[in-house]
Amino acid sequence: MLFYIFSGVMLLFAGLVVVNRNPVSSALSLVVSFLGLAALFVTLNAYFIGVIQVLVYTGAVMVLFLFIIMLLDIKAERRRDINYLALGGGAVVLLALVVQLATAVGSLGAGPEKLSPLPDDPAAHQDVRQVGLAIFTDYNFHLQLLGVLLLIATVGVVVLSRRQADDVAGGR
Repeated sequence: MLFYIFSGVMLLFAGLVVVNRNPVSSALSLVVSFLGLAALFVTLNAYFIGVIQVLVYTGAVMVLFLFIIMLLDIKAERRRDINYLALGGGAVVLLALVVQLATAVGSLGAGPEKLSPLPDDPAAHQDVRQVGLAIFTDYNFHLQLLGVLLLIATVGVVVLSRRQADDVAGGR
């Protein structure tokens, strides 16, 4: 039951990320969607991944997004006339996605056996060690590349906001 509740919350707020015209409201909806995803990880007994989801994405990345939004002073998008051709095309794509998902889920059978409960032995819970080994051995280059990418994005936002402030101050 909790799976359906958290999935519903996550999907609802993910939809609000797309629908909201105000970037701050959209970012805050993304925070709630990330929290729903973390709760799903916890229901799957992946406690470490759930906590990392909250700390890294909900905490650090969303603070960075909100910092960038506030620094650039992005205004809410103004309302425009509805483009019925684009709306119809979007509805056709949505219908195709729903049909594809229904076909894929309908073709799945029951699993061969139920999952066994987790053992009480703390040594059996090696998810932190496994994640750490995977990140720092198999995905070390990707981790470093992500850090450089975030640094470049932050420097770019600071440069863009400084240029906007200079343009406003110079009367251009």
